[in-house]
Amino acid sequence: MNKLRILALFTVFLAGCSKPSEQIMVATAANVQYVMKEIQQEFEKESGKKIEIVVASSGKLTTQIREGAPFDVFVSADTKYPEEIFKNGGSDREPEVYATGTLVLWSKDIPETDLNPEVLATGKVRKVAVPNPQTAPYGQAAVEALNALKLYEQTEKKLVYGESIAQTAQYITTGSAEAGFNALSIVLSPEMKGKGHYIIVDSSLYKPIQQAAILLKHSADSPKKASSEQFYQFLYSAKAKAIFKKYGYR
Repeated sequence: MNKLRILALFTVFLAGCSKPSEQIMVATAANVQYVMKEIQQEFEKESGKKIEIVVASSGKLTTQIREGAPFDVFVSADTKYPEEIFKNGGSDREPEVYATGTLVLWSKDIPETDLNPEVLATGKVRKVAVPNPQTAPYGQAAVEALNALKLYEQTEKKLVYGESIAQTAQYITTGSAEAGFNALSIVLSPEMKGKGHYIIVDSSLYKPIQQAAILLKHSADSPKKASSEQFYQFLYSAKAKAIFKKYGYR
C-alpha cells in the first residue's frame, strides 16, 4: 500500500469524525485492543479529549507509520518496532516499555486437563493457530516455545498463521483450529472470557514479550501535540497500570 493510498484511507476515516484535527490517533497492537478500550474510556473521562484507536499487528502498523499514516502514538506488542521507528527518525523520544505480555495455549474444545504443548503433536490436533511470527511478537514467541520444546518440526505442517493475534483468536474460538497460541490479555477480555480453555505457556520457553509505546513525531507538528503528550503519559500512570494488570500483563 503506497503512501498516498494510506493517507487517503485515513482522510476518509476521519471525515466522519467531529473535529478530527483534535482527535488523538493511536496505533494499537491487536493484543492490547481490549485493554485500550478501557484506557480510552478512563482517559476521555478524565481529560475530556477524544481518541481514535486503529488496531492491527505491530508489523503492519509500523509499515503504515513508515508510509505516512497520521498516528500520534504507537502502542506496540514489542520493543523492536518502536525502536526501529525511533532510529529511523519517526520520533524524537526513545520508546518506553509499558508492560510485559504473557503467552497462552488456547482451545475451544480441548479440556484444560488435556491441554498442553505436547498434545499439538498428536492426532487430536490437525491445525494450530499462530499469529504471523513475521509481524506479530506473540507469534514469534509461540515459535520460540515450540522450538524450545522440540515440537516445531512435528507441528510445522499444522501451523495456520493469522494476520494478527485477533484473527488467530477467531480461528481458535470458531474451532477452525483445534488449538492455538495467543495473548493472555485476549482470553481475559470480556469479549473472549469463557470461550474455551487455556493454559499459560512457561515463560522460560520464549524471550520476554516486553511491550513499548512511542510518541510519534507526527504529533509534534500538529495541534494535538499537548493532547498526544498527555495521553502518552497516561499510559504509564497508576490508573493505566491497574488496567494492564487486570488483563494479565506484568
